Amino acid sequence: MKNTIALLTLLFIVGTASSQNKTASQLSVKHTANFEIGENDFMLNGKPYVVRCGEMHFARIPKEYWVHRLKMAKAMGLNTVCAYLFWNMHEPEPGKFNWTGMADAAEFCKLAQQEGLYVILRPGPYACAEWDFGGFPWWLLKKKDIKLRTQDPYYLERCRIYLKEVGRVLAPYQINNGGNIIMTQVENEYGSYGTDKEYLGKIRDYLKEAGFTVPLFTCDGPSQLKNDVREDIFSVVNFGGNPESAFKSLREIRPKGPLMCGEYYPGWFDSWGTKHHTGSVDNVAKEIKYMLDHKASFSIYMAHGGTTFGMWTGANSPPYLPQTSSYDYDAPISEAGWDTEKFYVLRKLFAGYLQEGETLPEVPARNKVIKIPEFATTKVAPLFSNLPDFIEDRNPQNMEEYNQGFGSILYRTTLKGGKAATLNIKEIHDYAWIFIDGKKIASLDRRKEENSCQIPATRKGAVLDILVEATGRVNYGGALHDRKGITEKVFLTDIDSKSIDLYNWKVFPIALNNNKTPDHLKFETGNTTMPAFHKGNFVLDETGDTFLNVSTWGKGLVWINGHCLGRFWNIGPTQSMYVPGSWLKKGNNEVVVLDYMGPSKNILSGMELPILDALAPSLVRTKHKKENQKLQLQNQAPAFTGKAKPSIEWQEAKFKSVNGRYVCFEALNGYQEDAPYACLAELYLFDENGKEIPRAKWKVVYADSEEIESEDGKADNVFDLQSTTYWHTQYSETEDRFPHQIVIDLGNIKSVGGMKFLPRQNSPNGQIKEYNIYISKELFKGL
Repeated sequence: MKNTIALLTLLFIVGTASSQNKTASQLSVKHTANFEIGENDFMLNGKPYVVRCGEMHFARIPKEYWVHRLKMAKAMGLNTVCAYLFWNMHEPEPGKFNWTGMADAAEFCKLAQQEGLYVILRPGPYACAEWDFGGFPWWLLKKKDIKLRTQDPYYLERCRIYLKEVGRVLAPYQINNGGNIIMTQVENEYGSYGTDKEYLGKIRDYLKEAGFTVPLFTCDGPSQLKNDVREDIFSVVNFGGNPESAFKSLREIRPKGPLMCGEYYPGWFDSWGTKHHTGSVDNVAKEIKYMLDHKASFSIYMAHGGTTFGMWTGANSPPYLPQTSSYDYDAPISEAGWDTEKFYVLRKLFAGYLQEGETLPEVPARNKVIKIPEFATTKVAPLFSNLPDFIEDRNPQNMEEYNQGFGSILYRTTLKGGKAATLNIKEIHDYAWIFIDGKKIASLDRRKEENSCQIPATRKGAVLDILVEATGRVNYGGALHDRKGITEKVFLTDIDSKSIDLYNWKVFPIALNNNKTPDHLKFETGNTTMPAFHKGNFVLDETGDTFLNVSTWGKGLVWINGHCLGRFWNIGPTQSMYVPGSWLKKGNNEVVVLDYMGPSKNILSGMELPILDALAPSLVRTKHKKENQKLQLQNQAPAFTGKAKPSIEWQEAKFKSVNGRYVCFEALNGYQEDAPYACLAELYLFDENGKEIPRAKWKVVYADSEEIESEDGKADNVFDLQSTTYWHTQYSETEDRFPHQIVIDLGNIKSVGGMKFLPRQNSPNGQIKEYNIYISKELFKGL
């Protein structure tokens, strides 16, 4: 192996800053000359330095509150903040760049410097971050054959243009230029997506070409590090538990150099239809203390999550799960910027590890919070009466083909008439309502893989409307190329299974804006349960933060005084929307609600506390097991029987390949003798050649036990690409006994010759000992 440290020194050493006059914005952080990577430590001006960092996305915080949130980070005990750039916010159209308002990255860096904080910059081009399309601009998808995160020439060309612009704006704020940017990331978690290290080298070169001279680094999870490590780019590891094990994985690929956790998870993000996630205060304190005791640097993801305002929320897949606008993350600093128990535990911890000359400032006061008495919307603009101009097209196409990035889209055609039939759509991205002659027939939800519905007998000339809402592009994993609307075609299937394609469509692109409501709306007095914009007003004597109660509304978006607060959906878990006081005004304030489903009551109010964990009652007990259903495996021979190690490391097995569509993982017992629980974070299967079987079409058809009342322990978590989520058997009301089974439909018959699974990472609870793997071409008996 080449001498790692020599290479790192060659590539990362930064020159002594020129003797410039300090500007007012540079006075609070000592004018330092360099930050570099040493043999064992990060070196700040030649002295060892432990980076105590926290992630904070300026795009998720009203600009008026940036200083408050930075002061909170400093008061907690951080010396650095980490910030993503979201390409789609900074280049909304090709060649048209935006660095204003909540996109003013340079101002954020200057304000951080004033507060005595350094910055780790994460410019992408890919970010993830539960942000629409992982930060990629939607217009990349207008090129039908684009291959993201590869050496696709067009993709690389656009990356280079974007990163050059990033360098123009932000390279002057590097530490060796008198600023406070000390490190810059190359791409993001690429090892979970690909293995093309030459691609990473090109992104690195674009950053250097753009003027970035501070140390460059990559980050990934412990098991993905080997996929993207390059000797000439520094590496850090991301994890949500067990730092000792994670750093061991880092040392295997990076024997020397400082240890750093690029993302340490104190909580987790929320998705629609799942429980609100929280993280243990005790575990967070214990694991960060471990890092401090071992002089390991870290970045808490998130230190302050904030809010994904507007239509910037992303989605995970598989299974497709759009994320909530609240990005509270159970972070130490809450969505509204409040100090929490976790904040004070960490502040006390950090106080014992301050470096020479450091002191902790006082904790800033919380921003004022107000109530807004209940009020009703009084005017309505029905969506179908306020449509934009249409486009005629023989076949329905996705939003991007119509030059539309966000909002919803209406597809309209006339039917020839006939008997009842099945309407099939390939594919719905992401939620659709079906109307015939203005009457709602059905709704289709991509989360449930719903792409067809029954329609009644129709007359000749009946009008078919398909209204599709885009609820966030996939931001992580192999399903990134996520075009919206109808992605292929629409056809009918009659009672004889004859397929009839539907042609000649009028397409209405209902584009929406994050900074204003549509200009063309014509409001009238009244209310409706059809898709519509609803308008109301309230008057304030004083302004302050509040939480808008949207629990009586269906599904859609809210604007206050032209600012889009984000998405709401009555399935929960979020039933409120954070309203920054800086967006309110004394006197009259206007609210516009776009509700696709219609409200049960058209009322709103402002609360002092958010509602973050209120799932719709119909979802709370939705499990992958029907009443009295029991899997029968008595006459089924397992394809493999194994014994896992008492460890949180990946557990792997190879066996003689078996053809099948349905796979059952059966946990026979666990390492905790008195505990009947089974817990599994991730499960992968391999074919006879050891190649990973794609998981995009996997579906859980049965789980004998799931904990979904007290936490998000649903079975789908075993293939959601997230090592911090897991399937956990029930413990809140009853304790189901071993054995425990989960059955997965692979979508079609595959040759299965191996598997690996990841135990729960933040606790030994539910650690599986002995297990069976069953494989069948037909669904197992009893299901």
